[in-house]
Amino acid sequence: MRAPDGDGARELSAAPPKVCGMGSSSLGSVPPSGPTVVEASAGPAGPGSADAPVALAVPAVPIIGSLSPSRAGDFMTCPLRYRFRVIDRLPEPPSPAATRGTVVHTVLERLFDLPPAERTLPAAAALVEPAWNELAAREPAAAAMFDGAEALGSWLGSARDLLDGYFALEDPTRLRPAARELYVEHVLDSGLRLRGYVDRLDEAGTATGPALRVVDYKTGRSPGPAFESSAMFQMKFYALLLFHVRGVVPRELRLYYLGDRTWLRASPDQADLAATERKLTALWAAITRARESGQFRASPSRLCDWCDHKSRCPAFGGTPPPMPELAAAGPGVAEEPTVAVCEADG
Repeated sequence: MRAPDGDGARELSAAPPKVCGMGSSSLGSVPPSGPTVVEASAGPAGPGSADAPVALAVPAVPIIGSLSPSRAGDFMTCPLRYRFRVIDRLPEPPSPAATRGTVVHTVLERLFDLPPAERTLPAAAALVEPAWNELAAREPAAAAMFDGAEALGSWLGSARDLLDGYFALEDPTRLRPAARELYVEHVLDSGLRLRGYVDRLDEAGTATGPALRVVDYKTGRSPGPAFESSAMFQMKFYALLLFHVRGVVPRELRLYYLGDRTWLRASPDQADLAATERKLTALWAAITRARESGQFRASPSRLCDWCDHKSRCPAFGGTPPPMPELAAAGPGVAEEPTVAVCEADG
């Protein structure tokens, strides 16, 4: 469902931050509390925090591979792009749009470190340059994107404009997130590991149990109505993960598009999550067949103009590099590169 521009978020207060565990289970019922090791420790390093919440556990079945929402989306959009990123692991230079997304995500994470009354637009804007300076120190290639102070200043201004868009969508002084940049993973009975970072998790206690709201920030513009269902796939992926590790179907999924100050909302049920799990299982089967055959087809679209691998794509006269040898663990094993906190593409 598309929400009107500028419609503020209802308050959903939070319990103290929680660290989720994982265990193998099917979606037919609330997951059992099988053998699980839960430990609060630092997760894969994120741009905004050295100690991001993380879910750790000992899987009950051998892991055959892993999927995050971004890489699942890659294969559905263009299998060849998935191959270049996951199988070949070809480097991709930083882009102003993706880097701006990382900076804005960092700012929105740190904004909630401030007392509620201090979570203002000027305070958020003041966090932009420090977040950029830290990123540039870690990634010199990102710092080299800008030709002079004027270009950098204009780009920093565009990041602040996106924060203005965020404040048009909700009032952060009314919110107490349960977690930010929460790393969650779960291993299905098949051995497929699902994992990803939830931008923000809000939680409230109710008479019937905890109510969860999953929030994700996008720094681009909202999709057209024909593509809203595809856009919500990522959110249902997160909802499925949270159902498995918490035994609770999130009450609301909320996707904010800061570029045009619009948000999408969905209220999934257990049938929706079961359908999502079936889709992911089928998707993994397709990935496995592509790995075994070496056939990752290109799917040309308007998105190709933003693809770093267009010059290698046969749809545009390019030649892909030779297919790497399969891992020694077997043809069905495919391990993603470490999932990133923010994989904003614009």
